[in-house]
This record gives sequence, C-alpha cells and structure tokens, in this order.
Amino acid sequence: MLLRNLRYLAALAREGHFARAAKACAVTQPTLSAGIKQLEEELGLLLVRRGQRFEGLTSEGERMLGWARRILADTESLEQEASELREGLVGRLRIGAIPVTLPMLALRTSPFLASPPQVTVAILSLTSNEIQRGLDDFSLDAGVTYLDNEPLAHVRTIPLYRERFYFFTPSGNPLAGRRTVRWEEVAAQPLCLLTPDMQNRRILNAQFAEKGAAPHASVETNSVLTLWAHVRSGTWSTVLPHPFLFLFGEPEGMRAIPLEPGEHDYTIGLVVPDRDPLTPSARELMRITEGLNVAGVMDASLPKPA
Repeated sequence: MLLRNLRYLAALAREGHFARAAKACAVTQPTLSAGIKQLEEELGLLLVRRGQRFEGLTSEGERMLGWARRILADTESLEQEASELREGLVGRLRIGAIPVTLPMLALRTSPFLASPPQVTVAILSLTSNEIQRGLDDFSLDAGVTYLDNEPLAHVRTIPLYRERFYFFTPSGNPLAGRRTVRWEEVAAQPLCLLTPDMQNRRILNAQFAEKGAAPHASVETNSVLTLWAHVRSGTWSTVLPHPFLFLFGEPEGMRAIPLEPGEHDYTIGLVVPDRDPLTPSARELMRITEGLNVAGVMDASLPKPA
C-alpha cells in the first residue's frame, strides 16, 4: 500500500474537491483519482462517493480515513524522530490556540525555538472544538485552551495559569476611577465581546448569570483584533483576561480595572494528544513548558493597585 494514496485520500477529505486536493498534493487530478482508485482496489472497498463531482466519503471511506490519518501522522513522527537522531529536531510544530491565549504564546514558543531552531512553528487561532478535532485527526500537535471548563478529551495537560478578568473601558467612563468593578455594573455598559461560539464568551455569560446580570453586546466578533479595535475607538468597553494586559499594558486613554472574582475561575493549559509515542516536537514542547513559569511572568506585568 502506497503512502501517497493515503495522502490523496486525506487531502480529498480535507479539501472536499478533487482539483483542490490534487493541487494540495502537487499532482494532477487524474493522478490523484487513479491513486484513490488503486487504494480502493487494494482494500476491496468503495471509499469515495462519486458523481459529476466529489460527493463525500462512503461510511467505509470515513473509517479508512481515520486509519489513513493515523498512519500518515505516525509516518511523519517517525521521520521527525529519525531526523532528530541525525541532526537535531527538525520539521513543523502545529499549535491550535483559543483567541484569548494568543497574547502569551510567545512565552512558550520563544524558548522552544531557542532549543531546536530548525523547527517551524505554525500557530492557528481556533475554537476549543476545532482544537479537539485537530488533535483527533492529527492535524495539530498541541493546543492551548481551557482545562477545566468544557475540557478536551483524550489529552495530556500542563496547567499554565488561572484566568483573571479585567474590564477595559475608555478613561471617560464613569467607572474608570474605580479600583474594582462588579459584573452587574459591567453588564449595563455598551460592550464588544467575542461571539457565543467562543468558550471564553460562554464563560463570561456564566459569570454574568451568577450575578443575575444579562449583558448586551452591541458588537460581537470572533476576532480578538477586531474586538480590540472597537474598544480602542472609545465607544465600547469589553471584558478580557489578564494576558491582554501583559501584551498591551494599560493603553493610553483607557483603563483596565479588575472585576470582582466570580464564583469560579478557569485554568488555561497546554494539551497534547494522549498517545504514545508523542510526536518529537510535541514531546519537546511538553518538556520545555514544564520548566516555564508563565503565570509568574504575566503577573509581574500587571498594574499595581493604586
């Protein structure tokens, strides 16, 4: 059985289109189609539902796709392991991170890249559900997400920090002079928040609900950059975890005020698939992360109470 035919099947499932899959594999469409046909003949199964265009995988094809992804992932890991033995760690580390963790990722990727400089790190901003799918189908080596709220399945974890929330608001807001603010006070403000499909937004909604408050977000976005731009415009306020203070500090013309603690707080951590062996890059990332004090570095950057 040729590995390239497994790659063709995985690419077709990912792209959902014969021509795009062929382009992703750097082959012609007839070559890709012939390779998948050869795979079907070897397995004695119909894998692809064909019409005038790709119509999806058969139920047998879906089951074989899982095996194909595992075999391809193991092959890539084997090649990376062999390269590490010859010349040090090389290859690509693929990390999926929920948007609210993006400000602190450099604290982890910088020491990782200082050790094996031949590795390329790819960071994708994803929802927690997308991270779960990426770890399951081997398109991700690691993730950064919540560990104790809607936790992922079949993963190994390393806690990084416990999230604390701040109210970011224009300096002219009547609440701007406060040392702390209450959740119910924030709920009454014109807010820009992440969209409800983001786990951070679901956590915020739960925190507001615990205080009997129901915020109205006049702007919702799945982009932290878009959210930040709206808040900087001076019209809206928002609630974000403390890594954004680590990244930006307290922006000019704005105040970052701690919210009174809710009944729950949540841990952000590194997750990797619970499998043996781990990919060499994921294994090295775990080793380096265990020696980092991410929480301490971020805490040192927070503004001191007046």
